Amino acid sequence: MADEDLRVLGGRYEIHNRLARGGMAQVYLATDRMLDRPVAVKELVPEFAADPTFVERFRREAQAAASLAHANIVGVYDWGAHDGTYFIVMEYIDGPSLSQVIRRDGALHPRRAAEITSEVAAALGFAHARGIVHRDVKPGNVLLTASGDAKVTDFGIARALSSVDEDLTQTGSVMGTATYFSPEQAQGLPVDPRSDLYSLGVVFYEMATGRTPFTGNSPLAIAYKHVQDEPPAPNTIIPDLPDPVNAIIMKLLRKDPAERYATAEELRADLARYARGEPTNAERDMTALMVGALAVTAAAAAATTVQPSVEPQPEELEEDEPTKSRTAWFLAGLFVLLALLAGFLFWLANDLSESQVTVPDVIGLKVVDARETLEQDDFKVEVVDDPESDVEPGRVTDQDPREGTETDKGSTVVLTVSGEPELVAVPDISNMPEAEAQRILAEVGLRWTVESIEDPDREPGIVSGQDPPPGTEVEVDSSVKMFVSKGAGEETVPDLTGSTLASAQSELQRLGFLVGGPIEESSSSVSSGRVIRTDPSAGSSVAKGSTVTVVVSSGSQTVSVPDVRNQEEATAVQTLSNSGLKSTVTTQTVPPGDPAVGRVLSQNPTGGTNVTVGSTVKLLVGVAGSTTSSSSTTTSSP
Repeated sequence: MADEDLRVLGGRYEIHNRLARGGMAQVYLATDRMLDRPVAVKELVPEFAADPTFVERFRREAQAAASLAHANIVGVYDWGAHDGTYFIVMEYIDGPSLSQVIRRDGALHPRRAAEITSEVAAALGFAHARGIVHRDVKPGNVLLTASGDAKVTDFGIARALSSVDEDLTQTGSVMGTATYFSPEQAQGLPVDPRSDLYSLGVVFYEMATGRTPFTGNSPLAIAYKHVQDEPPAPNTIIPDLPDPVNAIIMKLLRKDPAERYATAEELRADLARYARGEPTNAERDMTALMVGALAVTAAAAAATTVQPSVEPQPEELEEDEPTKSRTAWFLAGLFVLLALLAGFLFWLANDLSESQVTVPDVIGLKVVDARETLEQDDFKVEVVDDPESDVEPGRVTDQDPREGTETDKGSTVVLTVSGEPELVAVPDISNMPEAEAQRILAEVGLRWTVESIEDPDREPGIVSGQDPPPGTEVEVDSSVKMFVSKGAGEETVPDLTGSTLASAQSELQRLGFLVGGPIEESSSSVSSGRVIRTDPSAGSSVAKGSTVTVVVSSGSQTVSVPDVRNQEEATAVQTLSNSGLKSTVTTQTVPPGDPAVGRVLSQNPTGGTNVTVGSTVKLLVGVAGSTTSSSSTTTSSP
């Protein structure tokens, strides 16, 4: 696109492609011409831009959001007006939203889900400390950077559209997203930071299990469930989910705000305990609830025990202690029986759960999502058309069996679907950068998964192929697998130390490397003709087709021993050291005044002998005295 065709907001922000679209605003990738950096621009749709009251709140809340400078909050840089509408300039996050990741990959690893939850809690805690409640915490408002860090967005918008100090028009009100409502939000009650923590609990639940705790065929139905129904424990969906994660999620999803974490920091502290392998407060609370429930059950059972209806006679009073003892034994036995019964029921429930599963509610979902939900629970799916329905085509209007029915794994669920599903032709995304391919798929209503493959003919990050192929007609919201090149691939350089040159060259060629050298180098530890090392070194990961140079031993380096006889001792030792040799000195007495005093009398090996560098030469040095004596010292070369 030519520069003159580009739209520029505020004379500064050059608009490129659209990143996302919502009911009230559209988000674009843009370039800040002044600072030459990418930014995200959220532009209001005209009907909201025409409301002066809303625009004023929008401006004030954009300024408030800009004050939330935190590592886990998307930064807000600027606010302005252009051609009758208004926009906010934000930090550009070059990564997917959490909702895209869950939709693409399903349930996350528990530790990864806990990490993201902790980072989102850090952002919420920072905002809560400044009097801002988000009110719309959901995966779509959590963006992941290229390094995997979580950043929360839409603080200002959420606050502006849910202020309690000023009236809003009905069309301008925003209550949040029903799937992630807290019970108090669903009832229209005042909210506080604990409401954000409930919504974060729903997000954590979805990350851990791949689904939300409540579904329904309308936002009202889902909101009702948040108020009335207890969510199924996450570990009933993912049986091997760690107990601390299960307990933390269930504590976040308590109906009574007083039973949740009081602050985001309390939540982060419990997540840190889980990460360290320590017991969590959530597990302690869950144990206390279970013990309390068992105690209530036992007390109720004890209260039904038949008691004597007459007063004891005086002569019977002496038997009170045995009677009390029997009662204590009875209660103890009752507790044991209750514990055994609870264990049996737990075993029975687990045994039944292995062969049966609860049918989820998929009415109102798109048939693609409904099929995926049911198949994840090992159901088979049969689809029948409902041509008379006035519901949006492609949505489930009825199901058999109904939601909540317990049935065998592998059984069939019949879905009644309105009209014909909407079809779309799969675009050709081959040879495109991955980000561009994702944008094109999103524009036609398709999802995607990514598989990295080795492709020596394409640069890393370029789409090598796709499934289904271009032109195939699929249902809207179907998934397209894109195969993205990671280049020629990498290979680890093997350890070839001590190998012969021929075998080293053969192994490197087998692994796809080019062989450089050989370079000869003397070595006292590696035999001549054997490999000393490679460059790059063993263990390095390098691209296939790279050159690996082989360094081969030429054997030990030799030197000719200098003749140091008749030299003074210090001079002789230094001469040998300069030649790369060591020396030891042995002394022998000679008559006083003899010229040999302090000089080398003899040496071994003799001068002119070829020896290995680092070898030792023995010196015999004369010393003055009347008695024959000897001593020795060792001097090493530098």
